[in-house]
Amino acid sequence: MNSYPRDRVERLRREAEGYLELGMPQQSFQALQRHGKLVHGDARVCYLMGESLRELRRHSEAIFPLRRSLELIPDSMHTSLSLAWCYKRVGKLDRAIDALEHAVHLEPGEAILHYNLACYWSLAQNRRRALQHLANALEIDGNFRDMVYDEPDFDPMRADPLFRSLTGV
Repeated sequence: MNSYPRDRVERLRREAEGYLELGMPQQSFQALQRHGKLVHGDARVCYLMGESLRELRRHSEAIFPLRRSLELIPDSMHTSLSLAWCYKRVGKLDRAIDALEHAVHLEPGEAILHYNLACYWSLAQNRRRALQHLANALEIDGNFRDMVYDEPDFDPMRADPLFRSLTGV
């Protein structure tokens, strides 16, 4: 039996979310840190801990609570996206790709997932997969085309004729 009342968990969740919405990840992290066991038992609170750390650019530390959140709720697209973002920034591109592939399997209609996969496959030098996911992202939401020009992850593909044709860059 959980020794923490649900209302206590809900208050902590609202407090952490509020701080994040206000752009105060340090305060969110500190509020969550004070309640260790409470954090690790709730998927949403683990996610918030991971997001707080991610926004603080403590990517390596963010991985554990994000993975814990996915253990509790394996079909969370947002958690998979955040986890992939952190994996990329700590040099674990293969794990970042795996996390996003999992998320795309759950939510194939989310352009952001396809766009990020296109970025990561580009960095992994897999032109075919990068172009496939970029085409999917642009088909779902053409506004992502505006982001391609400034995206350094696509630098390995900039000269590719198919990339140029697809993006208009």
